[in-house]
Amino acid sequence: MSESNVRRGFKARLGFAGLLTVLGAAALVVTGIGEREKSDAKLQQWTEAQAVPTVSILALNAKPGVNSLNLPGRLEANLRAPIYARVSGYVKNWKVDIGASVKTGETLAEIEAPDLDQQLLQARADLSSAEAGQQLAAVTLSRGRTLLVSSAVSQQEMDQRAADLANKQAAVHSAEANVERLQVLAAYKSVAAPFDGVVTERNTDIGALISAGSSAGLAMFVISDVHKLKVSINVPQNYAPAIRIGAKATVSVPEYPGRTFPAVVEASARSVDVGSGTTHMQLMVDNADGALMPGGYANVHADLVGAAGLFRIPVSALIFDSAGLRVAALDAGDHVVFKTVTIARDLGSEIEIGTGLQADDRVIAAPPDGLAAGDSVRIVEPHAKSVAAATVK
Repeated sequence: MSESNVRRGFKARLGFAGLLTVLGAAALVVTGIGEREKSDAKLQQWTEAQAVPTVSILALNAKPGVNSLNLPGRLEANLRAPIYARVSGYVKNWKVDIGASVKTGETLAEIEAPDLDQQLLQARADLSSAEAGQQLAAVTLSRGRTLLVSSAVSQQEMDQRAADLANKQAAVHSAEANVERLQVLAAYKSVAAPFDGVVTERNTDIGALISAGSSAGLAMFVISDVHKLKVSINVPQNYAPAIRIGAKATVSVPEYPGRTFPAVVEASARSVDVGSGTTHMQLMVDNADGALMPGGYANVHADLVGAAGLFRIPVSALIFDSAGLRVAALDAGDHVVFKTVTIARDLGSEIEIGTGLQADDRVIAAPPDGLAAGDSVRIVEPHAKSVAAATVK
């Protein structure tokens, strides 16, 4: 074989090796780009997956509506009368102290009123003077009538005498009315009980200066009728229609654990207080044995009629922003929707929802920040604790 043929064979092998090298390098580059694209795609998918919020769902179980309600109340006397003086003077004595039972008209205290006594004496003297003037005018008119027959007096003078008698009679009536007025006031020197009851306050003592009608200060006495007591409660708006006049209830107080007192709903304000969102109601409870004390705290267990089912959700499920009070839920396509709700009761870690939720709603247990309507979410295992409709204990 010639040298030239050897050289051509060597060049051919060298060129083939170079081609293989180039092809290998190209394949390596293509493979690297492909792997990088796959890695980028996986990274993008992972990033997008991480961007989708992960939420857990509350299970709202439909239950019957509540049938009773526990509310704090305040005991009040059926009748309560602060007793103020009608005359000014000094306390001469007092007859009863706190806790005493009194009857209608029984004297509570006596007041010395020297100014009133002098006014009454003067009024009686004025009455006597007016009566004397009336008698003189009547005699003068009678004598004039006998002289009129002989024309010893004129008709004009008779008319004047008749008018004078009428004036004197009016003066007598005025003086009599003044005496009667002062006599009525003098009767108020004896302070009496307006009805049967118990003296729950005494704010006076012997020698104390009393001003007539001074209702701005403390009453001399406070009389309370405690045979029946009123119980005042504030019922949340959602429950107000379910507590009707005549509904039965029971009342319990701390001083008698385990004992209950029957009560009946007797009055409702039929309006909602703007500040508290409640309706004021009054119940009547019999207290013939005097066991209950006015002014005390009471717990009222009231029966409800036709109350709708309510749901309890954790506080973390609530969203409060410029749009109001809402919860986040999911539609059929697992997209976020917001529902406006109202609160029936705050139970601490849980909230009792009054309106805004249905039994088939899927409520997010703890909506993350930045969640917007229409967002997609990834659902994890449902919330471990099923949130059932509330039955108020």
